[in-house]
Amino acid sequence: MWCDGGIGLGHRRLAIMDLTSRAQQPMLTGDGRFVITYNGELYNWRELRKELENRGVSFVSQSDTEVVLQAYRTWGPGCIRRFNGMFAIIIWDAERQRLFAARDRYGMKPLYYQWTGRQLLLASEVKALLAATDGGVRVDASAFAEYFAFQNVLTDRTLFDGIRLLPPATLLELHVPDPGSFRLERWWDYCLQPDDRGDMTGYVEELDRLFRRAVERQVEADVEVGAYLSGGIDSGAVTCMAATIHRPLKTFTGGFDLSSASGLELGFDERAKAGRLSAAFGTTHHEVVLRAGDMEAVLPELVWHLEDLRVGQSYPNFYLARLAARHVKVVLSGIGGDEIFAGYPWRYYSAVRSTSPGHFVAQYYASWQRLLPPTYRTSFLRPRDCGRLPERIAASAFHRVLARQPVDGLAERDFVNRSLYFELSTFLHGLLVVEDKLSMAHGLETRAPFLDNALVDFALTVPVRHKLRHVDRIGRLDENDLQAKMARLMNEDGDGKLLLREALSRYVPAGYAFGRKQGFSAPDASWFKGPSIAYIRALLHPRTARLYEFINPEATLRVLDEHTRGHTNHRLLIWSLLCFEWWLRIFRDGEHPTPLP
Repeated sequence: MWCDGGIGLGHRRLAIMDLTSRAQQPMLTGDGRFVITYNGELYNWRELRKELENRGVSFVSQSDTEVVLQAYRTWGPGCIRRFNGMFAIIIWDAERQRLFAARDRYGMKPLYYQWTGRQLLLASEVKALLAATDGGVRVDASAFAEYFAFQNVLTDRTLFDGIRLLPPATLLELHVPDPGSFRLERWWDYCLQPDDRGDMTGYVEELDRLFRRAVERQVEADVEVGAYLSGGIDSGAVTCMAATIHRPLKTFTGGFDLSSASGLELGFDERAKAGRLSAAFGTTHHEVVLRAGDMEAVLPELVWHLEDLRVGQSYPNFYLARLAARHVKVVLSGIGGDEIFAGYPWRYYSAVRSTSPGHFVAQYYASWQRLLPPTYRTSFLRPRDCGRLPERIAASAFHRVLARQPVDGLAERDFVNRSLYFELSTFLHGLLVVEDKLSMAHGLETRAPFLDNALVDFALTVPVRHKLRHVDRIGRLDENDLQAKMARLMNEDGDGKLLLREALSRYVPAGYAFGRKQGFSAPDASWFKGPSIAYIRALLHPRTARLYEFINPEATLRVLDEHTRGHTNHRLLIWSLLCFEWWLRIFRDGEHPTPLP
């Protein structure tokens, strides 16, 4: 802890670079003028340190924290544009009485704040802000409406009324003597400017060079580094590259007991594919197998760590992070590969068939209703608790994201790149928030080589034809049996991330690079109507559940019935209802979850 009058900074350290006391935080400059508390990793800190040393700056540690602090002292707020890494930064300038805070480009490290006009609180976790206030927890109506539309929050709001999440690539400044000086500024944004002049071979060579350099940067640490490994190409690419640089490499895979699964979910276990890749690259491999009932065991603790509910059914990730943390302190992840190289072709191909900008926005908005489409929201959400207009709230949040998109060099009808921009700005950010919460819950740092600055800048220039195989063919399909025809094309061979697949085929066993996409997902559609249904019904019972202050109980019971009967797969909605119920119990009503042993 460091305090000076009305200013206080605190830090709980996960030591990764320079494990000595010289790198402890809060860290002060020698003259005491600047003090920093910082969460993250700067991957180009050595280059910046050399540049600063050439300007006469001296250092006392071997930490990237000190480089961040001296960079701010030397270059001011503009220093963040030089940083290649993940970070949430708070710096206090005692001489100018100015507070500076910033978040990395992509939002890999969270930073929450509460500004009353007289008091500013900032923290990596919402719980720290709650500990400093006595007003209790109220549900933010707008965030609630966004979450139950998109299973995400697209604005800077959170479910906690009055607490905001500093957006990615945004800085915050406050001159303390002048409360009116509080300001936010976005300092970077995705700008897709495809350059269609190169052939595939040239793009593959450049990707290979940049990806290798990204992994080289991110395996550097003063603790042991491992990697997640699934049957997919993103984690596979990271593993095969890291294994040539960092030996011996430990890898971690999650699998599922599919004895009670059915249908497509019978193919959800990727342990065999991961094991073959581990053997090919000589990694020390570890596995965890999840079974029906594991969600129930961890859900309260999981929600306690998540706080800020976002995308996905993330309990498998929680167990996988726990496994990795038993062996390493840093783990490399394939997160980001889908979003920068177009890994969800079914989302983009519907955009290809848009007839006008207005048609694109309408159908794309409809496609992102992950939980409740507009026709459901009216009857599902209680109007008094979501501002009476949940549909208007969700639509406004969606349109604000697309309206922000830089369009320099982007054709008006380049609907695929417009889709990618939305996905990068919202879905990826949600994934990153969840990933950080779940890894840090176990004292584990997750790094994402695909989100190296130079690699992302390159990916933003890659033309669509080098990311998606069937753009032109699908654009020419007639309307008869359109969905079936699109599905057949996408399943003929591995589609999406075409450039990445071509680059990866240099390193991995034959057939691996062009396999079908499979996310890390449990067979919850089956489990939620079988082994887990008793738990679900008990938790969401109308007489005891808290969520019915906000949600219509009849609508919820109808959803459970439709899912149990196999009429509609409501697994995402059911998961979100369970999480929201526990969120109310824990954060509003003060229940304390029991951690897993």
